Amino acid sequence: EDHGHPVWFSGLDPYAQRLHTALKCYTNELESLHLRTPFRIQPGLQKCRFFVWHTLAHFMKTNKIIQLFLSLSGLDFCDLTLDPNTANTQLILSENGEVKYVEQQPYPDHPDRFKDIPQVLCRESLTGRHYWEVERTGWARVAVAYKTIIKEGTVGKFGYNNKSWCLFCTIDGFVVWHNNVSNNIPAPSPSPKRVGVYLDWPAGTLSFYSVSDTHTLTHLHTFNTTFTEPLYAGFKVFNSSLSLCKITQQTNN
Repeated sequence: EDHGHPVWFSGLDPYAQRLHTALKCYTNELESLHLRTPFRIQPGLQKCRFFVWHTLAHFMKTNKIIQLFLSLSGLDFCDLTLDPNTANTQLILSENGEVKYVEQQPYPDHPDRFKDIPQVLCRESLTGRHYWEVERTGWARVAVAYKTIIKEGTVGKFGYNNKSWCLFCTIDGFVVWHNNVSNNIPAPSPSPKRVGVYLDWPAGTLSFYSVSDTHTLTHLHTFNTTFTEPLYAGFKVFNSSLSLCKITQQTNN
């Protein structure tokens, strides 16, 4: 840090530096308002700040703006890794973050392994503000779950219990699930293959977004609840595959 700015601040052009200063003041005002009315304002503030920074990143064509957002909000763009100990035997995992539905695999027994449903969890324990994106080739469930989710039977399917929340992605739309209660959500046309997930664990919000080819986010649904355990990103695929997307800082504009 230098004079209150991140170390990469000097790499921004003068316009972006002025933008950083102005938006930092804006964010401080939001935080002040949040402290005065913490419960009611928090979910809206988080969504507002998220869209401000993501929109700036899109129009300025640089991931440095995303880094500005990280420095001000405390949000973590997750670098997730799939946990092979949780993978069902009909899934195969690759080092580049892809999970694929295949023939039965000779995996060893493990207490964390999903026995009957082609699902997998990630290794990272999430208790802060996090954002990640995935890209699918077909039908898939994009979820978060407690580590204590049941690993046997259909009751352990993401969204079918009170220990998981999920977005079911189909060809022509989306369905959100929690505790075996569903809600249909129309998809933009054509249906995007990339999905964004924004978790604010302290505020108890979980939001799903469709992500277009031009990286435009469309809000699909937000769960509002109180999380009581650390969460883990999870995925279910059937006759399809899903890949974790990397969000990295560019070195050149």
